[in-house]
Amino acid sequence: MSETPKIRLRGLSKSFGEKVVLEGVDLDVRARHSMVLLGGSGSGKSVLVKCILGLIPPDSGTVEIDGQDVRRLSGRDRAALLDRIGMLFQNGALFDSLPVWENVCFKLLAQKRITRRGARDAAAEALAQVGLAASVGELSPAELSGGMQKRVALARAIAARPDIIFFDEPTTGLDPIMGAVIDGLIVDCVERLGATAFSITHDMASARRIGDDAAMIHKGRIVWSGSAETLGRTGNAMADQFANGEREGPIQMELRR
Repeated sequence: MSETPKIRLRGLSKSFGEKVVLEGVDLDVRARHSMVLLGGSGSGKSVLVKCILGLIPPDSGTVEIDGQDVRRLSGRDRAALLDRIGMLFQNGALFDSLPVWENVCFKLLAQKRITRRGARDAAAEALAQVGLAASVGELSPAELSGGMQKRVALARAIAARPDIIFFDEPTTGLDPIMGAVIDGLIVDCVERLGATAFSITHDMASARRIGDDAAMIHKGRIVWSGSAETLGRTGNAMADQFANGEREGPIQMELRR
């Protein structure tokens, strides 16, 4: 018997007025594996993640996590489910008014799951896992470089030891070397936690480094899914055009007239 997918999407659709953003999305994310979702701007990637997280209600379709239909859960059960999820936001989304250690343990402190003294120790542990010294915890986000801010954001994403982590364009704004560093840290942290990862990215080098599986969304539909190792040579015209950055192919830039 095959293992139940960690995340299972069936027939997921969402429109905003007359604009159709998601149109019958079907996708399985394997437990303890890393899924990378590819697609151009406006293809529906971010809306799809927001539907999974319950931030936006889909018009139709189902979102299952560990075999449970998320939309049918009670408020308490849904809150418990969200407690098991970590998130690395595209631009870090650190709180400028809080020191790094408080940013890292913000969720644990807000839910009174840890004391402030305990939070400093927990933050130091999480920072160590992303290659930062405990002393960084006393700094403010404004004192950090872009790469360090991204690592602090990753430390925050793993601090509560989630079993599902979402990564929104994790290497955006980073130079190629720092992007590779962040990808390596993501892989290490996900493996250490035994977590399931779901990433959205435009960065093909990053997708190949962090992904076990990959899927491509175009105009609100999943047009290909398979092994991330095959990106650029999948045999699917859309996926290969996107992965190889080719101007000619079935995906054409839409011009507004």
